[in-house]
Amino acid sequence: MPTRRESDHSAWVTITTGCNNSCTFCIVPIVRGAEISRRPGDVIREIQRLADDGVVEITLLGQNVNSYGRDLDLNGRQPLFAELLRRSGEVEGIGRIRYTSPHPKDFREDVALAMAETPTVAAQLHLPLQSGSDPVLAAMHRGYTGERFLEKLAMARRLVPDLSVSTDIIVGFPGETEDDFERTLNVVGASRFDSAFMFQYSPRPGTPAADMTDQVAPDVVQERFDRLVEVQNAITFERNQARVGMVESVLTEGPSRKDPTVATTRSEGNRIVHVPGTFEPGRFIDLRITRAAPHYLEGVPA
Repeated sequence: MPTRRESDHSAWVTITTGCNNSCTFCIVPIVRGAEISRRPGDVIREIQRLADDGVVEITLLGQNVNSYGRDLDLNGRQPLFAELLRRSGEVEGIGRIRYTSPHPKDFREDVALAMAETPTVAAQLHLPLQSGSDPVLAAMHRGYTGERFLEKLAMARRLVPDLSVSTDIIVGFPGETEDDFERTLNVVGASRFDSAFMFQYSPRPGTPAADMTDQVAPDVVQERFDRLVEVQNAITFERNQARVGMVESVLTEGPSRKDPTVATTRSEGNRIVHVPGTFEPGRFIDLRITRAAPHYLEGVPA
């Protein structure tokens, strides 16, 4: 289970491999097998080694982090992800903890409380919706409804101040009707995601969805996808505009690829923030947001 270094100051730490979920579009359980959790002590020791090596930001990685520990027995008890999140946040030298991805059906208050009560855990949540239609969610074997998803999201936002939320959405899953797609748009509008990874469904050989006979025509998928992108991009821009005037804690990443006189940084909410000047990568600084663009922010030192 190797660590993946994003940079000298940022790294991903795998906490589970494989997956026990049965989503009909997902190839992971087939190619990686059942979920296996690492022992919490091993994870914490790896994070400490990374911190000693100069890493300041860690992302805990698993196909479903919320099911972490269910396959372990530590003296008669199972470790929980919320507990691992709190312990990770106590490692000296680590300034920010992220994680991805939770599954909405398993996301509970204990994790949201761990986020709120552990200062180094970012107020940022990636919660994959996939679809807002209950019939499509059932066909995907997702284990929740659109209404239940919104309840989980409302709980997280109630417990975690200034929470930034991103999501995944699949358009054109087999059997998706226009009514199904409209339900997705309705949930997207109600969720007000800060950003979204949006995909057109494509069959993965070996998955149950690939053998479904009611595949949606490509031109219909494209038209729906374009509508979804337009709706979400407008929401993202509005959410960014609401940040103008705020002070954000950001982690410096280095010069902008387009303009070396401008530094690229990333906020706690996982937004890109550009700031004039040169800053050593791997530093946490405070910026006042001065301008919002559709997919990034601009700021100056506060």
